[in-house]
Amino acid sequence: MRRPDDSSQAMVAFANVNKFYGNFQALCDVTLSVSAGEVVVLIGASGSGKSTLIRCVNGLETHQDGCVVVDGFTMPTTKDLEFGGEKALHQIRRGVGMVFQQFNLFPHKTVIENIALAPMRVRRKSRQEAETVALRLLDRVGLRDQAQKYPGQLSGGQQQRVAIARSLAMEPHVMLFDEPTSALDPELVGEVLDVMRELRTDGMTMMIVTHEMAFAREVADRVIYMDRGAIVEAGQPGQIFDEPRNERTRSFLSRVLKH
Repeated sequence: MRRPDDSSQAMVAFANVNKFYGNFQALCDVTLSVSAGEVVVLIGASGSGKSTLIRCVNGLETHQDGCVVVDGFTMPTTKDLEFGGEKALHQIRRGVGMVFQQFNLFPHKTVIENIALAPMRVRRKSRQEAETVALRLLDRVGLRDQAQKYPGQLSGGQQQRVAIARSLAMEPHVMLFDEPTSALDPELVGEVLDVMRELRTDGMTMMIVTHEMAFAREVADRVIYMDRGAIVEAGQPGQIFDEPRNERTRSFLSRVLKH
């Protein structure tokens, strides 16, 4: 078991982080450390703050109070960005990959073009170099034979696997998954989860928001239950699912595990 409490090995660290939308507090005094190579799965009802938390890791959302550190770089706060904190933000984003509920692929570009685009523009790789990497990643997600197709010619599961390959093309140190299977038909969920299992085996640091409880139990080093913007309970999967200590955790799991 990896040691999530070892802050010297933290790839992502939150310290007393608060996030507001106007008067609404979306994150409430969140403190969390994610070790290099650790898989942390966030569970909780819709609106509990899970997606907001991981979006703070790559700056899609900015926090007002507290501190977020990603791979040694301090994420600028909302106020910092008003005074020119974009350089740190860009540096962090280069090392963080994110996969969303929707695939967000460019419909007018082929699969290989979708994957090669960011390495060419951001990392200044040649087209040949970027496409070589893209083909290797398509092999990894089992889609090399789809390289010249357009996203609209693929199933939802295939499109999500392309989206994962696109994120991996930027050589991230951390991968964030925001309910990556929620938009898929049930029969397509497994192929995406299989790719995520392989990433875990490879030692990728991952933060995953999911409603797939069996998958969370299987792959997580730690499961974190959130409610009303706060971390209510955190522990190893067996403890959270079999012996939750907090009444709110027990109530949530009793509802979702019935289905």
